[in-house]
Parts: sequence; structure tokens; C-alpha cells
Amino acid sequence: MLQLLKPLLFLQDSFLALLSIMKFHGGGRKPPVDGVGISMNTMWKETKTTLIIPMFKYLVSMCLIIWLLVFVECAYMNLVVLYVKLSNRKPEKVYKWEAMQEDMELAHQNYPMVLVQIPMYNEREVFELSIGAACRLIWPSDRLIIQILDDSTDPAIMELVSMECAKWASKDINIHYQRRDNRNGYKAGALKHGMRHSYVKLCDYLAIFDADFQPEPDYLQRAIPFLIHNPELALVQARWRFVNANTCLMTRMQEMTLNYHFMAEQQSGSARHAFFGFNGTAGVWRIAAMEEAGGWKDRTTVEDMDLAVRVGLLDWKFVFINDLEVKSELPSKFKAFRFQQHRWSCGPANLFRKMTMEIIHNKRVKIWKKFYVIYSFFFLRKIIVHFFTFFFYCVILPTSVFLPEVKIPTWSTIYSPSIITLFGAIATPRSFYLVVFWVLFENVMAMHRTKGTFIGLFERERVNEWVVTEKLGDTLKTKLLPRNGQLLKRVNMKEVMMGIYILCCACYDFAFGNTFLYLYLFMQATAFLISGVSFVGT
Repeated sequence: MLQLLKPLLFLQDSFLALLSIMKFHGGGRKPPVDGVGISMNTMWKETKTTLIIPMFKYLVSMCLIIWLLVFVECAYMNLVVLYVKLSNRKPEKVYKWEAMQEDMELAHQNYPMVLVQIPMYNEREVFELSIGAACRLIWPSDRLIIQILDDSTDPAIMELVSMECAKWASKDINIHYQRRDNRNGYKAGALKHGMRHSYVKLCDYLAIFDADFQPEPDYLQRAIPFLIHNPELALVQARWRFVNANTCLMTRMQEMTLNYHFMAEQQSGSARHAFFGFNGTAGVWRIAAMEEAGGWKDRTTVEDMDLAVRVGLLDWKFVFINDLEVKSELPSKFKAFRFQQHRWSCGPANLFRKMTMEIIHNKRVKIWKKFYVIYSFFFLRKIIVHFFTFFFYCVILPTSVFLPEVKIPTWSTIYSPSIITLFGAIATPRSFYLVVFWVLFENVMAMHRTKGTFIGLFERERVNEWVVTEKLGDTLKTKLLPRNGQLLKRVNMKEVMMGIYILCCACYDFAFGNTFLYLYLFMQATAFLISGVSFVGT
């Protein structure tokens, strides 16, 4: 409805302003069609008063209620993190942890068997880095199995990966190069296929690393003891450290978003509920817990979250290790980042659709945990926050300049957002001066996240789309990457259209408004237009 009213609002106000100017310059002379003009003007005012303004006030009220819910959730997570830091409640103090000890009599038999899986797909730039990092893990070679799950379709890359595996195998590393003849289920299908091999039955724990992840050599030595000494734990999750965060402004802003995710969502979930969403990589699973929950499923594009929720509903516990970091790569191309964000928003929404009733009917966990998973983990963080961010800051707020009768409280546009922004910026102190750019860019991406969430909730087209995020490895260190062809091929029409609309709102507010909202609108319009011509990233 609002899409149809936007141009009418602009034209109506502009028309009235023009009539006023004409009347002033005409010495009060009445136009020939005075009666028709008055009738149309009266009809429009009545429609605006009886329909448009009440409807818009209702939308604003709904947004303010959602905003309060989001603010409370954000404050709660940050208070939990603050409590953890002040009380020094490190995972090593909450759970039993002892370093692995050599036993002369048992040799390496006191070390559990660990399987390391590295799924990849045409990863020309990074396969050597990830395979090399996995093969350098400090763990007895006879107690470690490395599995390269290669779904590549490029014969040249397949040959390179196979040769790399053979190179490490010649150094007495127990590494297996596994291929399948299809890509059914994408990453989940590859992981499920890898678990079917007979040697996997010998393993107790499973460590997973995406193709661009490089764990430190002591990763297993720090993570595995949690699982050995705490039989109630199913997952140990490490945080990500980004090797290319300084590549461009877009990667800097991604770093801010993900650092906040780990600091607030993962750490608070681990400390308060012993549950959070598995990040799909840089984690170690107890294989028995995975099997009890049914293993990998490919019903959505977030197989990692799917597994985590199912295991959590069996009352297993998870632990997040904030100071255990694994090097990884951020997408530095805007198109790749958009595809990634589509998957990360569409998948959780689709999983929420499929699992809500399963969570409600679950009898293994207490009602408070079911409420936490449905309301906080899924509904608020994965669904509502995307809709709210886009519609309030990119639709409702700009459109309000045409309806001065609707008053949006200052706390919802300045004070509370500033507090939440400060919460987020604390996670990356070195980028604090970029906080304005970060907020504007997050609002742009909220449009894509909203679209992805809508597609996931209603299972529309592209619901199971999986575009592998392009990795560049060391490419940026050796050469500059050319931009993609002609300008028209780089234009993203959704961003351009939103940018033009917000720009019109900003101009109207500047000319006829009595607030300074146009300052924000001009900046937000610029962010949309710059993204619209792909002038972000490398």
C-alpha cells in the first residue's frame, strides 16, 4: 500500500505548494477551476486524515514496540557479557579443563580419535592454506584423520587439490581426498557423505573448517579437553579472526558486525543458556551427540544451525571459547557479500518455519529454553530485526517527512539507536571512527536480509539457493582485481531505487520540513546509491 502512496504524497504536497505560490504571485486571483481544485483538495485531505495518517500511526506504533523488544534483547546480551567479564567466568573456570598429557605406557591411546573435515568447492585460491593448516595441527598422527570433501567441478582445481593431499600423505599425514559424483545438498550433502566412510566410526570428535579457515596448530589441544572432561558438552566453538579485514571499507564494516555477533550473541548464549547457533566452521563436535540428533540434514541452507538446534533440543550443552581464534577470510566483493547475506538470512527464516512446532512439542528441555530458542534465538534475532531495521529506517522514517502530523519520538530515532550502536562498536574499538558508515551500510544490507527472510519464511523462489562465497586468498596481496566490465552490468537496481526514493524524501524535508531529518536521509541515500553502482568492496 505504501508503495502506491509514496508518489501521491510527494505530488500532492508539491502541488499544494505550487498553488500557494501561484496564489501569492497572482494577487489572490482565483484559478478558473477553483471549484474542482477545492473539491479535489478536500477529498485528498479527508482521505489523508481518515485513512493514511491513522494507518501510518499504526505502523509507527508497531515499529516502536518492536524497537523496544530489540533494545531490551540487545541490553540483556550486553549485560550478560559484562557480567562474564567482571566475574572472570572464563569457560576454563565454568567447565573442567586439563591439558592433554603424554602417557609413556599408553603411548597415544589416551588421545581420542579426531576427524577433521574440510568441505570445498572450486577453491583455487585457498585450498593450500586450509589443507596446510589442518595438517599442521598438533595431535598424534595416528589419532588424527583429515578428510578433504571436494565437490569441485573444475578438473584443473580437482587435480591441484588431489596433488596437495598426496603431498601431505607422503609426510605420514592420514589424509583422505573424497569426491562424490553430484552436489546434492551442497555443503550438508558433502559432510553427510563424508561421515559414511568406515574409518569415521573410529573417531570420537569432529572438527570442521571451511576452505578459507586456518586454525592455529594448538587448536585441538585447547578445544578437545572441554569435550573429554565434560560429557554433557556437544560442541566447542571458536571465534573467527579476519586476515583481510583491512582490505577495504566493506571488510572493515563486516568485521564490526561479526565481532559484535561473537561478543554478544555467541558469548551471552554460551554463558547464560549453554546454547547458541553453530557457525558452520571452526568448531568441534562430539560425534555421539550428532548421531543422536540425526546427523547432517540438507533441508535448508543453514545445515549448521539446523544441527545445533536439534542437538540443543536433546539437552546437550555448547561452549564458546572467545580467546580461541581461527583465521578466516571476509568476502571483499559486494556481489559475493550479497549472496552470503541472502543465505544467512533466508536459511534461518526457513529453518524457523520448519522447526517451530518441533521445538514446541519437544519434551527433553525445559519450557524456558524452548521460549529462548523460539523467541530470542529465532524470532527476534533472525526474523524481526531484519524487517524492523529496513522498514523503520529506510521506509517509515523517510516517508514521515510527508506526514508532519505523525510524530516519531526522538528516543526511537536518536537516543536508543545511539546506545545500541555504541554496544556494537565496543566489539571493535579500532573501528569506532567508522561507526556512522557502519550503520548506513547495515541499513543497506537490511534490505537484502529482509528479502531473504521473506523468501525463507514463505519458501519462495531462491529459498534453497546456494552460491559459494568467493575467496581470494593471497590474490589481493599480489595484484589488483579489475572491476566487472561496464557500469550498467554493475548497477544494482534495488539499491538505486531505494536511494532515489530516500533522496527525494531528503530534498522534500530540506525544502519544506522543520526538522533536521534530511541530514540522515541524505547520508542514507548516498549509501544506497554508492552500493547501487557496486562502488564498494574490491
